[in-house]
Amino acid sequence: MNPAVTEVAVTRTAIATAHRVVVKVGSSSLTTPEGGIDPARIEALVDALARVRQAGREVVLVSSGAIAAGLAPLALRTRPRDLATQQAAASVGQGLLMGYYTHLFGAYGLGIGQVLLTVDDVTRHGHYRNAFRTFGRLLELGVVPVVNENDTVATHEIRFGDNDRLAALVAHLVHADALVLLSDVDSLYTAKPSTPGARRITDVHGEADLHGLDVSARGTAVGTGGMVTKIDAARIATSAAIPVVLTNADQAAEALAGEPVGTLFHPTGKRRPTRLLWLRHASDAQGVLRLDAGAVRALVERHASLLPAGVTGVEGQFSAGEPVDLVGPDGTVVARGLANYDADELPPLLGRSTRDLAAELGAGYDRTVVHRDALVLLDL
Repeated sequence: MNPAVTEVAVTRTAIATAHRVVVKVGSSSLTTPEGGIDPARIEALVDALARVRQAGREVVLVSSGAIAAGLAPLALRTRPRDLATQQAAASVGQGLLMGYYTHLFGAYGLGIGQVLLTVDDVTRHGHYRNAFRTFGRLLELGVVPVVNENDTVATHEIRFGDNDRLAALVAHLVHADALVLLSDVDSLYTAKPSTPGARRITDVHGEADLHGLDVSARGTAVGTGGMVTKIDAARIATSAAIPVVLTNADQAAEALAGEPVGTLFHPTGKRRPTRLLWLRHASDAQGVLRLDAGAVRALVERHASLLPAGVTGVEGQFSAGEPVDLVGPDGTVVARGLANYDADELPPLLGRSTRDLAAELGAGYDRTVVHRDALVLLDL
């Protein structure tokens, strides 16, 4: 028997039997071209998800559409470019969107719970633990969590950027067994689907399967993403051992049933601590620590903590607990971590041993600059 065929069958079965699944749907799959909610499309989606929930499986829905749903009521023809108008549209549209979900899931005897997130909610230790507990309790109570980025209050500095990435991170946060990304395209193709000779890709086992693909197309007028964001989301999820199916919203039921639709992204890594995944994929560095070659080797080869002795320079303004990039002598960003000091505390400490610092300044200065448990190595 062909080993590749066996692997596909087993993984598709894993999708069909996944106890906890995160489903992401994009704006273009829920709305009309003019921006209003399309009742037939949202009804079909809810029907597919409700049947999965009634079968005893748990569903978390990451739903775009708030800004898009708010366009028509505000007489806006296209998605606004400025943040304030986007936030106004989200404020109007989120209520409309949740109203639809409340009514439609209610017809199946299911309740929903709105969960609005910003990056800050899930990158800070106490916040993401609280988010995990909230999701868990909602699912225990039989509720379908409906997740969106909190577009009404999010700023450019604290945005996930797109709901594809948000969905991948939520899948890890809730310990999901599978992630289904619903798009307006039925699969990943070797080129734009309209291109003559473009072929559907049924399986992606790793980066080699993505080489040479044309995924440059942007999303629709009411969406923010495109195929690039979906591939990035699949990378995040599969690197944390979560299989991903990419297909269109019309095939949601088939995808959740494990049928051979769309593109299946196979797991490439293993589960990892939640905070580290968020640190890698959802945080923006607030400053830079420049390291000497010895410190780089200690981080990369020995997975050690960063000590003051290995830091040669500090850039930017950051506070203790905020993410910083760790940069080697050649300018390469080798890691990202949570600083244990404010930026203005560090210059007098650079190049000195923790023993000397503790002896001169007190026990509080014998701590690491970045502890290894709050640090992720980046791809070199």
